Amino acid sequence: MNDDAYRERSRPLLSPGQVHSRDEVLARDSAIPARPGVYAWYFDELPPGVPAQGCIAGAFGTLLYVGIAPKLPPLNGRPPSRQHLRQRVRYHFRGNAYGSTLRLTLGCHLAGQLGIELRRVGSRGDRLTFTQPGEALLSEWMAAHARVAYVVDDEPWKLEDELISREVLPLNIANNPHSAYYTSLRALRAEHKRRARDLPIV
Repeated sequence: MNDDAYRERSRPLLSPGQVHSRDEVLARDSAIPARPGVYAWYFDELPPGVPAQGCIAGAFGTLLYVGIAPKLPPLNGRPPSRQHLRQRVRYHFRGNAYGSTLRLTLGCHLAGQLGIELRRVGSRGDRLTFTQPGEALLSEWMAAHARVAYVVDDEPWKLEDELISREVLPLNIANNPHSAYYTSLRALRAEHKRRARDLPIV
């Protein structure tokens, strides 16, 4: 993607005219469309330990993470994901760490501040979440400090690749090994997962 095309397609994410709160996203008449696209997360308070040097920052906070819905269609002939922006952004705001890598990452940074802990759940203990009230506390923190911008895009994985390669996005892990925070973030998440696996299933 050339520079002009990138600036045009990424403008709603990198220089948004508006961003949306948890209440706006979860409302019956949600601010987020049921369309494919890319979303960008801004935070008016940095999670503890997250570096912001080089990140895009402005009136809406600091851009730390981008994501897409749906994901890249599989190359093995399996059916593509039918998920859309509204479903995915809503899940990040009210789901759990097992289904949201953003919530997992935020929770690992905020564990000490919020008094939450990653634990194994389910009959086999193969899922990791912050259980309750941990997930609710994480949702409250996101409601207070996280806002999301979006852009509709029929092939969102292409724009996501460009964003990750061009911008400083410390909370993205996938396809982001060039990030200065990549190794530290992987280590932090791994440590929380290790502790969770040493504890009994909830």
